This record gives sequence, structure tokens and C-alpha cells, in this order.
Amino acid sequence: MELSGKIVQILEKQTGEGKNGTWEKQEYIIETQGQYPKKVCFNIWGAKIAQFNIQNGEFVNIGVDLESREYNGRWYTDVRAWKVDRPGAAGSASGGNQQATEGGDPFANTAQVEDPFSGGSSSSDGADDLPF
Repeated sequence: MELSGKIVQILEKQTGEGKNGTWEKQEYIIETQGQYPKKVCFNIWGAKIAQFNIQNGEFVNIGVDLESREYNGRWYTDVRAWKVDRPGAAGSASGGNQQATEGGDPFANTAQVEDPFSGGSSSSDGADDLPF
């Protein structure tokens, strides 16, 4: 899953001792763009905190994994970032070579998408044979 928006808050770094040694976790609040902006708290663990080097006020695209777990009858959801890209930057903080397209939209070059159900490809311009 991907989220895009502005980092509006960086929470205090948490550290501790576990059975595998010392751990550290950093939480961030991202505010999505659009008509109804939403704030989402996500976290980064370990060495990726320094690797991604997220700053307050910065616009980012993040790849996240969602996971929920139950504890004493209550459910807790974890939103963990595994990739951070900066629109308009020459490269990505995750080490890839993805170039931002003109206008800063990293998803603008998605005109041809392979349809996993038909074995072919379809165009994102709405010209398909679906009745709806």
C-alpha cells in the first residue's frame, strides 16, 4: 500500500531491549492530500530511520505494510514503512533509481498495466470492455 502526503509531526524515538538485543522505533504523522485530508501515524524500525532521514514538513510517498494483532481481546494495527520516495528528487531514499516525472507525479507513467486476470494488458484511459 502507498501513502502520499506531508510529514506534519515526528514523534519521540522509542528504544528498548528485546531478546534479540536493542531496538529503536520512530513514529511519524503524515497528512494526505485531497478534498478530505487524513492523518496517519506510521513507523520505521532500526537502521532505516537514519537511511530514510525523514524531515518535518517534507512531502513524501511511502510504501507501507499493514498488520493487525489481537492482545487481550483488543486489536492493534501497525503501519510500518518499508520505502520512502521524495517526489521531484533525482532518486529515492530506498536506494532505487525511480525518476520523478515532469510535474512531480511518480505515477504518471502508468498508462499500460498488465491485467492479471486476462493475461493481456489494458489501457488506463478507460477504454475497456467492462459494462460498468
